[in-house]
Amino acid sequence: MNWQSPTRLLLLLGVVVLAAGYLLMQRRRSRYAVRFTNLRLLDRVAPQRPAWRRHVPAGLFLAMLALLVVGFARPTAEVRVPRERATVMVAVDVSTSMLATDVEPDRLTAAKEAARTFVDGLPDEFNVGLVAFAGSAAVLVPPSADRGALHDGIDRLAEGITGVQGTAIGEAISASLGAVKSLDEKAAEQPPPARVILLSDGANTSGADPMEAASAAVAAKVPVHTISFGTPGGFVDRGGRPIQVPVDGQTLRAVADQTGGGFHEAGSSAELRNVYEDIGSSVGYRKERQDISARFIGLGLVFAMGAAAGSMRWFSRLP
Repeated sequence: MNWQSPTRLLLLLGVVVLAAGYLLMQRRRSRYAVRFTNLRLLDRVAPQRPAWRRHVPAGLFLAMLALLVVGFARPTAEVRVPRERATVMVAVDVSTSMLATDVEPDRLTAAKEAARTFVDGLPDEFNVGLVAFAGSAAVLVPPSADRGALHDGIDRLAEGITGVQGTAIGEAISASLGAVKSLDEKAAEQPPPARVILLSDGANTSGADPMEAASAAVAAKVPVHTISFGTPGGFVDRGGRPIQVPVDGQTLRAVADQTGGGFHEAGSSAELRNVYEDIGSSVGYRKERQDISARFIGLGLVFAMGAAAGSMRWFSRLP
């Protein structure tokens, strides 16, 4: 925390003096009560008052003064602020291997549920789009702030939706970059701050070279965060014959490293949700130093009202 007017904090010395004065007054009262030898008469002329409660209004009042002084010094702090026109493309693998049941109920269903939670956790003003890919890639939902359309797109994710089998990681990245470039009429000259979140369970088997697509993402200044989803023991049933589909994240790691994104591994639904949460905390934000004096002033006013309420409740007067 920094201060725009740090010298104003010297006013806190006044609060310290007031606190010391209050303690001194309480000590003198105690001494006077001890010197008053007729205790029965003291009970009549000075009936019993709340012990600790009588100090509450004064304590709240002093705390209020301290908070107002801190606010008067105009403190600042770095605050996460959503970027204007921030765009997030979510690319989900819908190849046959995503039907493996090593993640309950299966990889694709778990990925869809986690994707819903992820997009719902993003700020409402974020533009979010959806890409499905297997042997080819298709933009199911162009980036927009319409969460209803996005949920409908996630519901449509299914094995074979792209019509071609395989795993085209490079195509998915290219499709995502193309969707970002077509966000609005300004996107060509003023590209929006964007991120691609790509989930897959295997290595690239078709389409464009993932590393060439990663180079295009670097040129567009779009980091690609990749998620390797599944376990080494995954398999799919084809005609009663199990086919091994172990997770393979080598290509995904290379893409993330080249584009400046993050590589994540998830072997369960819970781990995938945690990965999405971790990514969501860093996607589409910028750090901005802002004046936070209102926080202290507001809390000080709450303390002031507490001091007034306590004084009226216990002593039938304002402090």
